[in-house]
Amino acid sequence: MAPWFSAAAVLPQLRAEWHLSPQAGSWLALAVQLGFVAGAVGSALLNLADRVPSRVLILVGAVAAGAANAALLGAHTGAAAFALRALVGVALALVYPPALRAMSAYFTRGRGLALGIMVGALTLGSASPHLVNGLGGAQWRTVIAVTSALAVLGGLVAALVGPGPHRTPAPPVRPAQAWRALAARGPALATLGYLGHMWELYAMWTWFALYYGGVLRAAGSADVTRGAALATFAVVGVGALGCVVGGMLGDRWGRTRVTELAMWLSGGSALLLAALAGAAPGVVLSIGVFWGFWIIADSAQFSTIVSEVADPAYVGTAMTAQLALGFTLTAVSIALVPVLEPALGWRGIFVIWAVGPLLGALAMRTLRATPDAARIAGGRG
Repeated sequence: MAPWFSAAAVLPQLRAEWHLSPQAGSWLALAVQLGFVAGAVGSALLNLADRVPSRVLILVGAVAAGAANAALLGAHTGAAAFALRALVGVALALVYPPALRAMSAYFTRGRGLALGIMVGALTLGSASPHLVNGLGGAQWRTVIAVTSALAVLGGLVAALVGPGPHRTPAPPVRPAQAWRALAARGPALATLGYLGHMWELYAMWTWFALYYGGVLRAAGSADVTRGAALATFAVVGVGALGCVVGGMLGDRWGRTRVTELAMWLSGGSALLLAALAGAAPGVVLSIGVFWGFWIIADSAQFSTIVSEVADPAYVGTAMTAQLALGFTLTAVSIALVPVLEPALGWRGIFVIWAVGPLLGALAMRTLRATPDAARIAGGRG
């Protein structure tokens, strides 16, 4: 997954070299997510995660992502870079959903923790560009080359992993199953919860550095760029631990309960920051780290729930479709911030972000009261 955030790590350098406007830079950041949505929709319609061995899909996707990422070294315009970044997203749609599917085929007990560890790895990948920037940055060509090589290496490692003991036989191609898999009451409620979670997650990850830079600037900080980058690394990176804790609680306490709790705490953190406009940087960072822990702690549990309540023959398709819907929504919430923030300020943005998890928490509470709850986390709901 290294190429996903490779351009984000060196975006200031790319803007300077290719003479990109701030708007063009934002589109470059969105390109991977838009490409991922396109790839996930295509994969779900073809039921690829259920019909093709996971290690084959991951190998093909990882090598393709590495190649598209490496092609940035020969790009000279923002348009070419956008197309290549979108291709990275399309390729990674063959990596992330099949990896979740493969993990679910290895675990019945402890599945929430297993998927939580995997999503925790994604969280560390999200945080790493901010660490690079906080430590002084790196020459962008080196970053692109290294992340491309890591993608290929990851694909080769995945190729060594055989099918799990709970893998089901390949089903026939049924494009309609992509959406039918999520239409039943249980998967539909889990997906509504997931959408509430995703409304807030990637927007916060994308824009926290800009917000916290403003907090530091208002406090008279001498090194705003470095301080904001290191703070954002802490806020996003702590979510890896949140994913592990969320997985443990999901297995032992129940997935609907831990997802509801995480979204109440996450949405509440956004509202608290909205109420504390003008607070000292230390106060804001403390709340931000708490927010970063809980904003992602529930993420893997939504996929785990789908793996438990969806048609076993099309679990991979259901996971892929859920991810496609979620990442579509993130593109909207990310793009709205530059449009709304000048009029509403960060206080208004945080209130808007909080709406998603608060509605998502209600969806998970509703799911806990349905018969499908008996099939989740060994009957714990």
